[in-house]
Amino acid sequence: MESNGILVPAWPDAPGNIGALATTRLGGVSQEPYDDGAGGGGFNLGLHVGDAADAVAQNRARLQALLPGRPAWIAQVHGADVVDAATVGQDQPVRVGDASIATRPGVVCAILTADCLPVLFADRAGKTVGAAHAGWRGLAGGVLGQTIAAMRATGADEITAWMGPAIGPSAFEVGQDVFDSFAAALPGIDVGFAFAARPEAVGKYFADIYALARLMLARDGVHSVAGGEYCTHTERTRFYSYRRDGVTGRQASLIWLK
Repeated sequence: MESNGILVPAWPDAPGNIGALATTRLGGVSQEPYDDGAGGGGFNLGLHVGDAADAVAQNRARLQALLPGRPAWIAQVHGADVVDAATVGQDQPVRVGDASIATRPGVVCAILTADCLPVLFADRAGKTVGAAHAGWRGLAGGVLGQTIAAMRATGADEITAWMGPAIGPSAFEVGQDVFDSFAAALPGIDVGFAFAARPEAVGKYFADIYALARLMLARDGVHSVAGGEYCTHTERTRFYSYRRDGVTGRQASLIWLK
Protein backbone atom coordinates (compact mmCIF):
# COMPACT_ATOMS: atom_id res chain seq x y z
CA MET A 1 0.00 0.00 0.00
CA GLU A 2 1.29 3.48 -0.88
CA SER A 3 0.22 6.80 0.61
CA ASN A 4 1.88 10.17 -0.03
CA GLY A 5 5.00 8.48 -1.34
CA ILE A 6 5.31 6.08 1.61
CA LEU A 7 5.08 2.33 0.99
CA VAL A 8 3.64 0.12 3.72
CA PRO A 9 4.79 -3.46 3.07
CA ALA A 10 2.19 -6.00 1.99
CA TRP A 11 3.58 -8.60 4.38
CA PRO A 12 0.87 -11.10 5.35
CA ASP A 13 2.68 -13.02 8.09
CA ALA A 14 4.51 -10.16 9.78
CA PRO A 15 3.77 -10.04 13.52
CA GLY A 16 1.29 -7.42 14.66
CA ASN A 17 3.70 -5.59 16.95
CA ILE A 18 6.05 -4.29 14.28
CA GLY A 19 6.05 -1.16 12.18
CA ALA A 20 7.64 -1.03 8.74
CA LEU A 21 7.75 1.32 5.78
CA ALA A 22 9.75 2.21 2.70
CA THR A 23 10.10 5.65 1.21
CA THR A 24 10.07 6.68 -2.45
CA ARG A 25 11.50 9.80 -4.11
CA LEU A 26 8.16 11.61 -3.58
CA GLY A 27 7.15 14.07 -0.89
CA GLY A 28 10.32 15.96 -0.02
CA VAL A 29 12.14 19.22 -0.69
CA SER A 30 15.32 18.18 -2.54
CA GLN A 31 16.00 19.82 -5.88
CA GLU A 32 17.25 18.33 -9.16
CA PRO A 33 18.88 15.84 -9.58
CA TYR A 34 17.49 14.69 -6.22
CA ASP A 35 13.96 15.82 -7.04
CA ASP A 36 10.83 13.72 -7.50
CA GLY A 37 11.47 13.08 -11.19
CA ALA A 38 8.75 15.48 -12.26
CA GLY A 39 10.19 18.83 -11.20
CA GLY A 40 8.90 18.78 -7.62
CA GLY A 41 10.73 18.32 -4.34
CA GLY A 42 12.43 14.96 -3.85
CA PHE A 43 12.55 12.87 -0.68
CA ASN A 44 16.28 12.16 -0.68
CA LEU A 45 17.47 10.80 2.67
CA GLY A 46 21.15 10.30 1.85
CA LEU A 47 23.68 12.77 3.25
CA HIS A 48 26.56 11.34 1.19
CA VAL A 49 25.26 11.91 -2.37
CA GLY A 50 25.90 15.64 -2.85
CA ASP A 51 22.46 16.98 -1.98
CA ALA A 52 22.12 20.15 0.10
CA ALA A 53 22.47 19.24 3.77
CA ASP A 54 19.53 21.41 4.82
CA ALA A 55 17.26 19.68 2.28
CA VAL A 56 18.25 16.24 3.57
CA ALA A 57 17.69 17.46 7.13
CA GLN A 58 14.17 18.60 6.23
CA ASN A 59 13.45 15.28 4.52
CA ARG A 60 14.73 13.33 7.50
CA ALA A 61 12.59 15.44 9.81
CA ARG A 62 9.51 14.56 7.73
CA LEU A 63 10.44 10.90 7.98
CA GLN A 64 11.06 11.19 11.71
CA ALA A 65 7.48 12.35 12.23
CA LEU A 66 6.33 8.89 11.07
CA LEU A 67 8.61 6.93 13.39
CA PRO A 68 8.76 6.09 17.12
CA GLY A 69 12.47 6.85 17.35
CA ARG A 70 15.50 8.11 15.46
CA PRO A 71 16.51 5.87 12.55
CA ALA A 72 19.75 3.98 13.16
CA TRP A 73 21.59 5.21 10.06
CA ILE A 74 24.71 3.12 9.43
CA ALA A 75 27.63 3.55 7.03
CA GLN A 76 26.95 0.93 4.35
CA VAL A 77 29.95 -0.56 2.54
CA HIS A 78 28.51 -3.50 0.53
CA GLY A 79 29.69 -5.97 3.15
CA ALA A 80 28.00 -8.38 5.54
CA ASP A 81 28.53 -6.93 9.03
CA VAL A 82 25.49 -6.60 11.31
CA VAL A 83 25.08 -3.78 13.84
CA ASP A 84 22.95 -3.59 16.98
CA ALA A 85 20.69 -0.67 16.05
CA ALA A 86 20.35 0.35 19.70
CA THR A 87 24.06 1.28 19.77
CA VAL A 88 24.02 3.54 16.72
CA GLY A 89 24.78 7.11 17.72
CA GLN A 90 25.71 6.08 21.25
CA ASP A 91 29.03 4.25 21.54
CA GLN A 92 30.68 5.86 18.48
CA PRO A 93 29.75 8.54 15.92
CA VAL A 94 29.55 6.20 12.92
CA ARG A 95 28.79 2.48 12.81
CA VAL A 96 29.93 0.65 9.70
CA GLY A 97 27.81 -2.25 8.50
CA ASP A 98 25.22 -3.36 6.00
CA ALA A 99 22.53 -4.62 8.34
CA SER A 100 21.12 -3.93 11.78
CA ILE A 101 18.84 -5.67 14.26
CA ALA A 102 16.70 -4.46 17.15
CA THR A 103 15.15 -6.19 20.15
CA ARG A 104 13.69 -3.18 21.97
CA PRO A 105 10.52 -1.28 21.07
CA GLY A 106 11.11 2.05 19.37
CA VAL A 107 14.58 1.23 18.03
CA VAL A 108 14.40 1.78 14.26
CA CYS A 109 16.53 -0.24 11.84
CA ALA A 110 17.16 1.73 8.64
CA ILE A 111 18.72 0.99 5.24
CA LEU A 112 19.37 3.41 2.35
CA THR A 113 19.20 2.18 -1.25
CA ALA A 114 18.98 3.32 -4.88
CA ASP A 115 18.92 -0.01 -6.79
CA CYS A 116 20.39 -2.35 -4.17
CA LEU A 117 17.92 -4.64 -2.43
CA PRO A 118 16.61 -3.73 1.04
CA VAL A 119 15.36 -6.72 3.05
CA LEU A 120 13.35 -6.34 6.25
CA PHE A 121 13.11 -9.20 8.75
CA ALA A 122 10.91 -10.11 11.72
CA ASP A 123 10.58 -13.22 13.81
CA ARG A 124 6.99 -14.37 14.02
CA ALA A 125 6.99 -14.09 17.80
CA GLY A 126 7.58 -10.36 17.40
CA LYS A 127 10.73 -10.23 19.54
CA THR A 128 13.40 -9.23 17.00
CA VAL A 129 13.50 -7.26 13.75
CA GLY A 130 16.24 -6.50 11.26
CA ALA A 131 17.08 -4.70 8.05
CA ALA A 132 19.76 -5.55 5.49
CA HIS A 133 21.32 -3.72 2.53
CA ALA A 134 21.88 -6.31 -0.21
CA GLY A 135 23.65 -5.10 -3.29
CA TRP A 136 24.97 -8.01 -5.31
CA ARG A 137 28.31 -8.03 -3.46
CA GLY A 138 26.71 -8.07 -0.04
CA LEU A 139 24.09 -10.56 -1.15
CA ALA A 140 26.69 -12.99 -2.51
CA GLY A 141 28.84 -12.27 0.53
CA GLY A 142 26.16 -13.47 2.94
CA VAL A 143 24.66 -10.32 4.45
CA LEU A 144 21.21 -11.91 4.65
CA GLY A 145 22.53 -15.00 6.39
CA GLN A 146 24.52 -12.88 8.82
CA THR A 147 21.41 -10.89 9.68
CA ILE A 148 19.42 -14.07 10.24
CA ALA A 149 22.19 -15.48 12.43
CA ALA A 150 22.32 -12.29 14.50
CA MET A 151 18.55 -12.42 15.01
CA ARG A 152 18.68 -16.08 16.02
CA ALA A 153 21.41 -15.27 18.52
CA THR A 154 18.86 -13.08 20.32
CA GLY A 155 16.37 -15.98 20.50
CA ALA A 156 14.48 -15.45 17.24
CA ASP A 157 13.06 -18.67 15.87
CA GLU A 158 10.82 -18.62 12.79
CA ILE A 159 11.75 -15.62 10.65
CA THR A 160 9.83 -13.95 7.85
CA ALA A 161 11.19 -11.40 5.36
CA TRP A 162 10.01 -8.63 3.03
CA MET A 163 11.98 -7.47 0.00
CA GLY A 164 11.71 -3.76 -0.71
CA PRO A 165 12.24 -1.74 -3.92
CA ALA A 166 15.29 -2.75 -5.96
CA ILE A 167 16.43 -2.89 -9.56
CA GLY A 168 14.27 -5.34 -11.51
CA PRO A 169 15.31 -8.33 -13.63
CA SER A 170 14.75 -6.53 -16.94
CA ALA A 171 17.24 -3.79 -16.05
CA PHE A 172 19.98 -5.34 -13.89
CA GLU A 173 22.73 -6.10 -16.40
CA VAL A 174 25.74 -7.87 -14.89
CA GLY A 175 28.89 -9.64 -16.03
CA GLN A 176 30.25 -13.15 -15.67
CA ASP A 177 31.87 -12.18 -12.35
CA VAL A 178 28.45 -11.72 -10.75
CA PHE A 179 27.18 -15.06 -12.07
CA ASP A 180 30.34 -16.77 -10.81
CA SER A 181 30.05 -15.10 -7.39
CA PHE A 182 26.58 -16.54 -6.81
CA ALA A 183 27.52 -19.94 -8.20
CA ALA A 184 30.34 -20.00 -5.64
CA ALA A 185 28.13 -18.70 -2.82
CA LEU A 186 25.47 -21.35 -3.46
CA PRO A 187 27.39 -24.53 -4.35
CA GLY A 188 25.17 -27.33 -5.56
CA ILE A 189 22.26 -24.97 -6.23
CA ASP A 190 21.27 -24.03 -9.77
CA VAL A 191 21.48 -20.24 -9.90
CA GLY A 192 21.10 -20.14 -13.68
CA PHE A 193 17.36 -19.51 -13.60
CA ALA A 194 18.06 -16.13 -11.96
CA PHE A 195 20.23 -15.03 -14.91
CA ALA A 196 19.05 -14.37 -18.46
CA ALA A 197 22.00 -14.57 -20.84
CA ARG A 198 22.37 -11.90 -23.50
CA PRO A 199 23.27 -13.76 -26.72
CA GLU A 200 24.51 -10.58 -28.37
CA ALA A 201 26.93 -9.89 -25.49
CA VAL A 202 29.09 -12.80 -24.35
CA GLY A 203 29.43 -12.99 -20.58
CA LYS A 204 26.60 -10.54 -19.97
CA TYR A 205 23.33 -11.35 -18.21
CA PHE A 206 20.22 -9.76 -16.81
CA ALA A 207 20.11 -10.82 -13.15
CA ASP A 208 17.04 -11.23 -10.96
CA ILE A 209 18.21 -9.94 -7.59
CA TYR A 210 14.88 -10.87 -6.01
CA ALA A 211 15.23 -14.50 -7.11
CA LEU A 212 18.82 -14.59 -5.89
CA ALA A 213 17.76 -13.21 -2.51
CA ARG A 214 15.08 -15.90 -2.21
CA LEU A 215 17.77 -18.53 -2.82
CA MET A 216 20.02 -17.03 -0.15
CA LEU A 217 17.15 -16.75 2.32
CA ALA A 218 16.05 -20.33 1.73
CA ARG A 219 19.60 -21.55 2.26
CA ASP A 220 19.44 -20.03 5.72
CA GLY A 221 16.01 -21.36 6.57
CA VAL A 222 13.79 -18.41 5.69
CA HIS A 223 11.08 -19.54 3.29
CA SER A 224 8.32 -17.04 4.00
CA VAL A 225 9.27 -14.07 1.83
CA ALA A 226 7.01 -11.23 0.65
CA GLY A 227 7.63 -8.27 -1.66
CA GLY A 228 9.90 -8.12 -4.67
CA GLU A 229 7.52 -6.50 -7.15
CA TYR A 230 9.21 -3.14 -7.78
CA CYS A 231 11.90 -1.90 -10.19
CA THR A 232 13.79 1.19 -9.12
CA HIS A 233 15.41 1.53 -12.54
CA THR A 234 12.27 1.59 -14.70
CA GLU A 235 9.93 3.40 -12.27
CA ARG A 236 11.60 6.78 -12.81
CA THR A 237 8.98 8.99 -11.14
CA ARG A 238 8.73 6.75 -8.11
CA PHE A 239 12.24 5.68 -7.13
CA TYR A 240 15.83 6.85 -7.17
CA SER A 241 18.15 4.68 -9.28
CA TYR A 242 21.94 4.95 -9.25
CA ARG A 243 22.34 2.82 -12.36
CA ARG A 244 19.89 4.95 -14.30
CA ASP A 245 20.95 8.41 -13.18
CA GLY A 246 24.40 8.23 -11.55
CA VAL A 247 24.02 11.29 -9.34
CA THR A 248 20.78 10.69 -7.46
CA GLY A 249 19.15 10.39 -4.06
CA ARG A 250 18.51 7.51 -1.71
CA GLN A 251 15.26 6.02 -0.42
CA ALA A 252 14.97 4.19 2.89
CA SER A 253 13.46 0.97 4.22
CA LEU A 254 12.81 0.87 7.96
CA ILE A 255 11.46 -1.51 10.60
CA TRP A 256 10.90 -1.40 14.36
CA LEU A 257 9.16 -3.11 17.25
CA LYS A 258 6.17 -1.31 18.73
